[in-house]
Amino acid sequence: MAEPSGQKDELGSGAAALLRHGLTRSLASLTIKIVTAGLTYFSFVVLSRTMSSFEYGLFAFGFSLATLLSIGASMGQQTAILRFWPEDMGRGDAASAENAVRSGWALTLIAGTVLGAGLGLAGLGYGAARGDIGSGAHLVAAAVLILPMGAAEYASSALRAQGAVWTALAPRDILWRLSLPLAVVGLFIVGISLAGWQALALAATLLTLTLFLQVLSARRRGYDNAVGFAGLKDYWTRRGPASRWFLAGTVVDSAALNIDIVLVGLFVAAESAGLYFNAFRTAGLMTLFMFAITLVIAPMVARTYHAGDIRKAQLISTFCAWSGFVFSLGVFLIYVFFGDLILSLFGESYAEGTLILVILSVGLLADAATGPSRIVMNMTGHERQYVIIFGTIIGIGLVAQLAVIPLFGIVAAAGINAGTRVIAQFAIASWSWRHIGIDTSLLGIFRLSRNS
Repeated sequence: MAEPSGQKDELGSGAAALLRHGLTRSLASLTIKIVTAGLTYFSFVVLSRTMSSFEYGLFAFGFSLATLLSIGASMGQQTAILRFWPEDMGRGDAASAENAVRSGWALTLIAGTVLGAGLGLAGLGYGAARGDIGSGAHLVAAAVLILPMGAAEYASSALRAQGAVWTALAPRDILWRLSLPLAVVGLFIVGISLAGWQALALAATLLTLTLFLQVLSARRRGYDNAVGFAGLKDYWTRRGPASRWFLAGTVVDSAALNIDIVLVGLFVAAESAGLYFNAFRTAGLMTLFMFAITLVIAPMVARTYHAGDIRKAQLISTFCAWSGFVFSLGVFLIYVFFGDLILSLFGESYAEGTLILVILSVGLLADAATGPSRIVMNMTGHERQYVIIFGTIIGIGLVAQLAVIPLFGIVAAAGINAGTRVIAQFAIASWSWRHIGIDTSLLGIFRLSRNS
């Protein structure tokens, strides 16, 4: 039965308003992320230029390891809060939403402390076993970085769930990433070239300071960003099962982005880890726009889907997919033709990573073409299926990398990374369309036209 014209006009008007709202916030998020990308790139260029290739390789290894473990420190709460806050507030249950924020903080602090202590002891043990305590210093420094990284990730999500953009993103994404290269340059000017562990320790110190500034800013603006242990037991009883799947999902995501560098550092050489690190970080700029949009649309997807408005959820997803893909394709073409020049910013020797850059970029282009499939599955209550599908494929790729990296080096690592990412992304996008009813890929635009 056809919808009355007035109802159809209302739907169209509501969809347009939703897109305008999402686009406005996405542009603000994108602005921050563009500045972030520039500052991040500047940071790694400065570190690469002021450190020896060996020490920079140790930094890259430790930074990637800390990033991977910091995801575990967040206990899946950086994803959980994006779903639970809008879900609870949509039901008018402000008390549960508040408890979700505070319990998420409690879990992050507990897990971050435990993981940091564990890696720190492992670093000391590694140094003692080699008869040179200093040889494990980069592991100890990476351990110190875990908690502030996990806390920064959770704080950003908790504030974004409440509608914040600048307060959520600016402290970590701008202040931290600006202060780090400036501090490194200042030290270099006075004749101090940092070792790998020193660069990691400096990063941890500066990130901790920016987190304190974020807490003060959030409190002044009236956002709920406090720590609370009183409701933790009740929260975990109700939402522990979902949180465990969110944790597994974010660990899988982080492993897909960081484990290659750790494996290259273990099986090849520290210098190779630095080269691969630079190529991967450069390739990651392709997904800048997609990432900026998903920061905004995650709560919107949760809200519209749980309200039963599948068409609006599809509209949001399609907008995200096409916007992100056009941007990614443009950056990919730049890498194909000028990748060597871009990588040479880190130093002439790093231009050798051009082939690695292009291979990794192929996988990330497929990521963009399949749209916000991860966000859609997690925000609609299908986090378990996401972990099983995506995690299985990525896990198979990891096993393959363990076998081929010692034999064939970083080109093989990049090839397997890109191949598994293509397969995994198309698998979860297909599942989303068949089981959720939302086509997250570029083809979603045809679903909209059929249902208009």
